[in-house]
Amino acid sequence: MTVRASLPRPAGLVTITLLAAGLLAACSGGHRVARTAPTTASTAAPTTAAPSTTRAPKPRDAIARCPLTWLPAPHGRVPQRPALAVKVENLPAARPQYGLSEADIVFEEPVEGGITRFIVVYQCHDASRIEPIRSGRIIDPEIVRQLGAHPLFAYAGAIDPATAAIDSSPLIDVGIYRAPASAYWRDPSRYAPHNLVSSTAVLYAVGRHEHASSMPPPPLFSYGPLPATAVPAARVHIAYPYSDLTWTWQPKNGNWARSYADTGIATQGEGGQVTATNVVVLQVVMYPSPFVEDPTGAHENLLRLTGSGAAEVFRNGALIRGTWVRPSLAQTTRLLDVHNHPITLSPGTTWVELVPTTVPVAATP
Repeated sequence: MTVRASLPRPAGLVTITLLAAGLLAACSGGHRVARTAPTTASTAAPTTAAPSTTRAPKPRDAIARCPLTWLPAPHGRVPQRPALAVKVENLPAARPQYGLSEADIVFEEPVEGGITRFIVVYQCHDASRIEPIRSGRIIDPEIVRQLGAHPLFAYAGAIDPATAAIDSSPLIDVGIYRAPASAYWRDPSRYAPHNLVSSTAVLYAVGRHEHASSMPPPPLFSYGPLPATAVPAARVHIAYPYSDLTWTWQPKNGNWARSYADTGIATQGEGGQVTATNVVVLQVVMYPSPFVEDPTGAHENLLRLTGSGAAEVFRNGALIRGTWVRPSLAQTTRLLDVHNHPITLSPGTTWVELVPTTVPVAATP
């Protein structure tokens, strides 16, 4: 059944069509289940020792910095709210996505069928339109739980093993089956399931209703000068089977620009190319789960996100090779160079590429 209502709209959207839960589940590929907000406390720790200003009392002239980018905070104050992670689709039919430019961090994860999806993380800035939001995966809470004690997680349903993993994690569920019906809507200019929309304002309001903490997350990365072990790098090519992409350094703009082998420049719905200050490539072992994800019979994949593996950090037109280390899921991922020293990033937006060890990664100077 379809229910139509006029709602407050993000800029640029017309009056929207709200869908009842049955249709939403059909479009998203997820299942509705009885939900309770997770209450398990996390023991996650910062990835590396954060700069002293995050732990010691700040002098009066100290700059307030966003914890997940280390850029100066908007209006001189870090928003008193947790990290918000939103699951966003990356099929060609889902492009261009909206809301990427306001993100602090974006994780790109391989899912079934050789495609990728994004976990788009907000904390310091707001996005009035995040689109298209899609279903969660079993590995999502293993990635997101690094973002503070109780980060918020927004998604469009999931198979039962994935919802069970989310419910048993420290994440606060603000997904489509937990939130009020008005928290998500459909973009009438696109076809379902590639058109589910929300905003940071709405999702943070749902989080407050779920008694989410107002504590900002600790830094996930270390920031500092370009390490001495860096070597020149102008491009990095990641050959995901159906999301073959390249990041290219733009010296004039001081960022990495994203493009695809099949469609060219990766554009944003708001206009302009998708860019990042840092690109972090983590080589991870991928293996199939026993759980069927969709009607084609494809199984969800799992990633080995603990232990260690090869890491490549791209910043300032340079590459730093090293290792990622994460002893347990209760800890964050550390980035270490060949001398076992922390790899520092440049302040700004970071894209984390979780690349299966079977997928080629090639950097060129």
